[in-house]
Amino acid sequence: MNLAQRAFERLHAWPDLASGPASCGTGRALRSVRDEIVHFHSDRDVDLHLTHRAIQRFQYDLGGSSAIRMVPGSRWVTVHLDCDADVDLLLSLVSIALKAHQNRPPTDLPSGCNHHRVTVLPRSTAGEIC
Repeated sequence: MNLAQRAFERLHAWPDLASGPASCGTGRALRSVRDEIVHFHSDRDVDLHLTHRAIQRFQYDLGGSSAIRMVPGSRWVTVHLDCDADVDLLLSLVSIALKAHQNRPPTDLPSGCNHHRVTVLPRSTAGEIC
């Protein structure tokens, strides 16, 4: 079982999330009652729908992680899963996303996910160890 499958199965067991096709047309999604929260695009790449406010609040932490890629202006972040710690990071961020979507103001409308907008290099290529 690859890391994305492991993360999907763990998250799919959460009572606040239901599965379905990703609205971008690629992969599977997990959604809350209100919004799509996670898109699983490949064995390693996952897009997570945060709100603008959550990204602003955690931007330094997100930007400091080698597993996270952000696109300016997007309310989605891409998480590249290279190891078990990245799966744990994703689960923590999904928890933050669920809370952020509960408190999302009506003006914080969702944007399209980052699929095909982010290039993620494996850490071994980037010179980092997970």
